[in-house]
Amino acid sequence: MNLKFKKPSKETQMAMSKVASGEDNKDYHALAEEKLAHITNQIHVKLVNSGNSAILSAMNSIDGAILIPDQGAWNGFKQIANFLNKDLITVKTNEGLIDLDNLNESIISSSEDNIIDLDDENNKSALFLTSFAAYTAEQDLKAICDFAHKNNILVVEDASGAIGDYENRLANGNYSDIIIGSTGSPKIVNVEDGGFITANDEGFFDKSKLLLKTNNASNITACGIYNELDCAKDNLKKTVDACLYLKEAIEEKTSFNVFHKDKRGINVIVETGDPKSLSYKLRQKFVLDSHGMITKCPNYNRLKEKAVALEIKNLDIECLSQDNLDEIIKTLKCLDN
Repeated sequence: MNLKFKKPSKETQMAMSKVASGEDNKDYHALAEEKLAHITNQIHVKLVNSGNSAILSAMNSIDGAILIPDQGAWNGFKQIANFLNKDLITVKTNEGLIDLDNLNESIISSSEDNIIDLDDENNKSALFLTSFAAYTAEQDLKAICDFAHKNNILVVEDASGAIGDYENRLANGNYSDIIIGSTGSPKIVNVEDGGFITANDEGFFDKSKLLLKTNNASNITACGIYNELDCAKDNLKKTVDACLYLKEAIEEKTSFNVFHKDKRGINVIVETGDPKSLSYKLRQKFVLDSHGMITKCPNYNRLKEKAVALEIKNLDIECLSQDNLDEIIKTLKCLDN
């Protein structure tokens, strides 16, 4: 197998080099923000220097409590909520996927404990979640947002893994109130640096004006985002298609169970009784330019289950050939016992 870690396209690298050398003096912030606004169906966009800066800015703009999934999200949600001294509510999920009954139970319980005020328009709480639970299963964003909005709860979607969704179900500002993301490697918009935050309500930005100014992305990063956004839809579709193929084949040709096998995602998580052993053996097989494509679970960012995640999202799109995917399946079959 010829597996390579995901990098920006050659065209993007050349464009960023021209900005870095001073050969190109164009201000790319407005250009990238306009393109992001179009892709996300939102009006207001800011580029920042990292995904965590985007989370910090978004969370700082929320006056009420912060709700997060119990697994399959990003541990930065919890860390930044604690840093900002926010009330934090953990919502039980179905292996990372938001369950509306459990969400309702968390909202009612928190309301009874006076953590959430469902009637206060000026003190709204917000649910923070990732477009793909554990990177492996698409959240039903429309249903989640409809339910949250009926309960006066905002939705903040981390779309690092879903920007440019060709189905227009994820990273869609017609559903989520705020969309945030990282553009550091390895992401769908892959610039090795930076992030973004989008919203239709400009008031969210007013509350975090200083943070956004302090953590503003460089013009080099803005140039990279501007160029890489053109590849996002294609990158996402090829990665999702590869994962769907792997999920089906692994279930069919090995004894491994695959989590959320019928859901769109950008990685594949297989159940195993010995995650330590399997992850070690797979790392020996999949040498990826010093970067890994194996995550051992239980892991909050993935699933709190005995499992191993194959991070297909980390691979350069050119690596997602039929031959390489079949070699991954063959390797798992050899380790199946």
